Amino acid sequence: MRIGLVGYGHGGRHFHAPLIASLAGARFVGVVTRSAERRRLLAEDHPGVATFDSIGQLAQAGIDVLVISTPLDGRPALVLEAIERGIAVVSDKPFAADAAEAEGMIRAAAARQVPLSVYMNRRWDSDFLTLRKLLDSGALGRIIRFESRVERYAPQAVGNASGGGFLRDLGSHLVDQALQLFGPVARVYAELQYTPEEAVVDHGFFVSLTHVSGVVAHLWGSCLQNSQGPRFRVNGSAGCYTVDGLDGQEQALVAGRSPKTEGERWGVEEHRRWGWFEQGDERERVTSERGAWQQFYQQLQQALEGLGALPVTAADALATTQVLDAARLSAQQSRVVSMTTFSEGKTDLE
Repeated sequence: MRIGLVGYGHGGRHFHAPLIASLAGARFVGVVTRSAERRRLLAEDHPGVATFDSIGQLAQAGIDVLVISTPLDGRPALVLEAIERGIAVVSDKPFAADAAEAEGMIRAAAARQVPLSVYMNRRWDSDFLTLRKLLDSGALGRIIRFESRVERYAPQAVGNASGGGFLRDLGSHLVDQALQLFGPVARVYAELQYTPEEAVVDHGFFVSLTHVSGVVAHLWGSCLQNSQGPRFRVNGSAGCYTVDGLDGQEQALVAGRSPKTEGERWGVEEHRRWGWFEQGDERERVTSERGAWQQFYQQLQQALEGLGALPVTAADALATTQVLDAARLSAQQSRVVSMTTFSEGKTDLE
C-alpha cells in the first residue's frame, strides 16, 4: 500500500508519519508541505521520503491512500480534492466543523465510491482497550456512570485548539469513545469555559450524555486544569474501574520512538500506571492492555485490500459530530438538547 501524507505539523509529524513508516507491507511515498522548515524535519526524520507542493503532484507519484493532517480550517476542501481524484482518504480529527460539513464529505465519497475514514487513534489507547476488555467480560456488572477526562495545564494551548475550541477538537475523542462503548445518545447537556482573553474559543468543557442504553457519561476536557482527575472512572453494579494519566503512546512518538523502533515494547504501560478495580474493601490492580495506535493503519490496510471494515467509518465520525453540535447548542442555550433519530438515519436537534 502506497501512502501519502498532507501536512507535517505536530499531528502529521508525530501522530501519523512514524506509524505509516512502521507499517509492514506499505510504502511512505511522500508529504505535501511547502514549509522549508518542515521539509528539513521530514528529511531528518524519514530520509528518502519525498516532498510535494500539492496533492496533484503527490497523486502523480502514485498513492493508494492519502492522510490529511492539517488544521480543520481548510481541511474539508483537501478531503474533497482527494475524493474527486478517486483516492482513499483519512481525515484527521475533528472530522468537520459541523454535521452539515461532515455530511457533504460523506456524500461526495459515496458518490465516487471512495473509502473515507477518520483518524480516531484513541480507540487504541491502553486504558480504553483495558476498559473495553472489562466491559466485555462483565467484570463491572451493569454500568451506571462513565466518567472520562483529558485534562492538562498547558496555557500556551489556549486559543489554539483546532476547530474553534477544545470541545470540537479534544471532545471528538471523548465523544467517540463514549459512543463506541455505550451506543447512541438520547440527551446532551454541556458547559464551555472561556478566558477573558479568548471569549470565543473554549479552553475547557463538561458534557453529560444520556445514552439510549441508560448509561450516563460525563466528559471533561481542559488545557487549564492544575489538578487532573482520573482518566476514567467507570461505576458498575459489580465494581468500579479507575485509571490515572494519559496513555503513553503520544509521549513516546513525540520523543522519537515508534512501533518500528520499540517492537514488542511498544504500547506497554509501566505497572505503576495500571488502573484499579474497587468494590467495597476490595482493591486490586488491573493489568493494562498494550496501547496500539498502529492498529488503525493495519486495519486500514486490510480494509483497502478487501479483508475487513475501515477502522473508523464515516458514519461513526458523523455521529460524533452530531453530538458535538448538540453539545455546543446546549452550552449556548443553557439547556438539555434532545436528539431525535429520523428514519433516514440522520440526527436532528430539537
